[in-house]
Amino acid sequence: MKQLGRIAALAGFAVAVFLVWREHPQTTWRLMREAGLGLVLAAVVHILPMWANAWDWRTLIRPAERPPLLTMLKIVWIRESVNGLLPVARVGGEIVSFRLLGRLGVRPATALGSLVVDIQLTLISQLLFAFLACAYVLDGSSSSAARTVSTLLWSISAAVPVLVLFALVQHARPFERFARVLNQATSGKLVELVGQSVRIDQAVKLIWRRKGTVLRYLFIWQTIQFIGFSLEIWLALRVLGAQPTFAQACVIEALIQIVSSIAFLVPASLGVQEGGFVLIGSLFGFDAPTCLALAGARRIRDLLFYVPGLVAWQLAEYTSSRDEQKQAMGSGAPVQKT
Repeated sequence: MKQLGRIAALAGFAVAVFLVWREHPQTTWRLMREAGLGLVLAAVVHILPMWANAWDWRTLIRPAERPPLLTMLKIVWIRESVNGLLPVARVGGEIVSFRLLGRLGVRPATALGSLVVDIQLTLISQLLFAFLACAYVLDGSSSSAARTVSTLLWSISAAVPVLVLFALVQHARPFERFARVLNQATSGKLVELVGQSVRIDQAVKLIWRRKGTVLRYLFIWQTIQFIGFSLEIWLALRVLGAQPTFAQACVIEALIQIVSSIAFLVPASLGVQEGGFVLIGSLFGFDAPTCLALAGARRIRDLLFYVPGLVAWQLAEYTSSRDEQKQAMGSGAPVQKT
């Protein structure tokens, strides 16, 4: 998987470089230079969708184990940073956040259950926003734009069966079944794992039974999160000299989100994001240099938020390791190096 991630990253980087080189890099750089601090302002808006994600994810955790909002915001920040910059196929951030929740006293079943449902609901909302975006573009668009959107629509529709299968599998006790297979293969040496897996499946089911929480997550908090992302796009285009409507920014964000999710194996969506902005931006008449500058603005946001997020993650790991060593020394137990 690591090797595949490296190959995807190199291929994506090559595509990104080719797109910038082909579309007059001097023009793209000039647009970004003239935008200046405006791009930083657009990047700072990212705090809004991060806050919404921290709030909605927090509601999926049992009240007795629910961390404070600021703590959840930090975990969201670290999760996005790992997924956004490292070649981890968009799952490394979930693993890191699972570990962080465990250190805060959240039970493994509760933490993993909230992560599974959070991923499911995020994918559902992305599909809904993408379909609405396609409908908006198809209404009154030119024939060439309609063909482009139709192609996107078919590509998005192909992801629906996968999402439906993913949702159905969760109701078939997948963690328990997999753990039982492993337990049988090891002659009963993983009995404890079976018990933990049963609790994870139960945690997922219990969250889905809280219909009010799920509906608020999907239609209120995910909408606020999406508006925050779209506001980033709208502000970035404005400071780059374009005149977008907020509806156009919403369409661009909805489609770039789903395209990035489909290409989840590509680290940091290298090449995918640049090509996606050029293709989707052209539907509204934005030229390629402006769209590439918009992709550059998104990269600026990633650097401003995600590089410090990786540093925060390493500091959290260091602090946790040091605390474990102190506890081990205090109890007289030997310190194990990891």
